[in-house]
Amino acid sequence: MTLPRLATFTVNGITKYGAVTDQGIVDLSARFGQDYPTLREAIADRALDKLGEAGAKHAPDFTLDAIAWQPPIPAPEKIICIGVNYPDRNAEYKDGSDAPKYPSMFMRTPRSFVGHNAPLVRPRISEQLDYEGEVVLVIGKAGRHIAEANALDHIAAVTLCNEGTIRDWVRHAKFNVTQGKNFDSTGSLGPWLVPYTDESQIADIRLTTRVNGEMRQDDRTGRLIFGFRYLISYISTFTTLVPGDIIVTGTPTGAGARFDPPRFLKPGDVIEVEAEGIGRLRNGVVDEVA
Repeated sequence: MTLPRLATFTVNGITKYGAVTDQGIVDLSARFGQDYPTLREAIADRALDKLGEAGAKHAPDFTLDAIAWQPPIPAPEKIICIGVNYPDRNAEYKDGSDAPKYPSMFMRTPRSFVGHNAPLVRPRISEQLDYEGEVVLVIGKAGRHIAEANALDHIAAVTLCNEGTIRDWVRHAKFNVTQGKNFDSTGSLGPWLVPYTDESQIADIRLTTRVNGEMRQDDRTGRLIFGFRYLISYISTFTTLVPGDIIVTGTPTGAGARFDPPRFLKPGDVIEVEAEGIGRLRNGVVDEVA
């Protein structure tokens, strides 16, 4: 079964959403915009399958080279990122610590992300822009104190993230990494949403990150320290999850900071994050304009 690929994009200065095909993109916002102004409202109404079915019935309205990709969910209420969630990633810190008892996490702002094919921006203040490829869960059903047994019922879709990080700025303070994780346009989300079907879709899929074609990260979601069910349950203990919320689930070993010497991103580099059954998220790198 081929699952729909639902994307947010801009064309002629107007932001739309649609169904991606190999030939182009079907403008679903032109057909459903009154009911669902964005994909976030479609998720809240559990309408992704309906959108996917409609997209399969129409010829593309735009070619893919005519659009600018945007992060799939505009203005999500929460973007929650999980740190150190693969076994080898914990060992990378070389601090002798055991696997963590609870997940590390932090929040990111929507402005810190761009879409597929848009360049990540290396800020003027630092040359330590790094990559982190991750699988993303998009919440479809609100909930608080969600039981692990029911947690996956709250997923609407999955997508990908390059959780770009300014490494020296994550060490500015003693207890937080917020500064280094929220520079404008340093990460990416997309390229599209793939509706969630069942646990087999995401339970043990391969996640890779390549820089200029070189494999840097390669692991499987079945090895997560804190699995998808646990993350949703744990997060919903302290905050109400709502449709459109984004959970970025952690990155494997192999980020640039862990090489000796470090291999940070520079203008002209191309990063590709790929996961089975989801797709490939591709971004270049440019310097911030003074």
